[in-house]
Amino acid sequence: MNIHILSLFPEMFEGVFGSSILKKAQEKNEVAINVVNFRDFAGNKHHKVDDYPYGGGAGMVLQPGPFFDGVDSLTNGNEKKPRIILLCPQGERFTQKKAEELAKEDELIFLCGHYEGYDERIREHLVTDEISLGDFVLTGGELAAMTIVDSVVRLMPNVLGNAESHEKDSFSTGLLEHPQYTRPAEYRGYKVPDVLLSGNHAEIDKWRREQSLKRTLDRRPELLEQADLSDSDRQVIEKLKRQ
Repeated sequence: MNIHILSLFPEMFEGVFGSSILKKAQEKNEVAINVVNFRDFAGNKHHKVDDYPYGGGAGMVLQPGPFFDGVDSLTNGNEKKPRIILLCPQGERFTQKKAEELAKEDELIFLCGHYEGYDERIREHLVTDEISLGDFVLTGGELAAMTIVDSVVRLMPNVLGNAESHEKDSFSTGLLEHPQYTRPAEYRGYKVPDVLLSGNHAEIDKWRREQSLKRTLDRRPELLEQADLSDSDRQVIEKLKRQ
């Protein structure tokens, strides 16, 4: 996958993209990440990329030219237009399902804004997706871009090394993930559930599914409305509700 990010602050990405899983993914050529300063496409001697809004109002608005020209420089000659993602609090809320969808793409372009907002023509005529991390506002789109790139890249084949590492993640199955334990089997009097030490994989799988259902019911019950549940799952949920 090729990932391009248009930002006024490329230096913000160095630590995140130069460490851990993202660094290894690039070293293995699973992903190429290119961060571009869209101020380079300002088209004026002062490299100005924003201006006052027509009609008045507070703050400055990002001009369309630097984004359109920046994207053109990245897509020139491409037969297929890539997904162009605008990071914006007005956008679709980001989910694991969206991450899985984006992980199937060959190329992604992220637009990171600052100041008061974007010229509306960027939304209407350039981007394919608008994405928000949630109902809050950040100083810019950089942190959102880092978060989305991390969640997408880890889903790609050969990045984590073990496909099961993400297949049972919270939200990947529509449910929250079951509890996890490791050595020692007892710590300060707190013991690992006996079933996990039993070696009975059928019982372990059953316990994990039940715990996943319980955790989802307790913490995010609205997820159960969209989850793919079996008859036995529904029986477990009804039993948990009665307890």
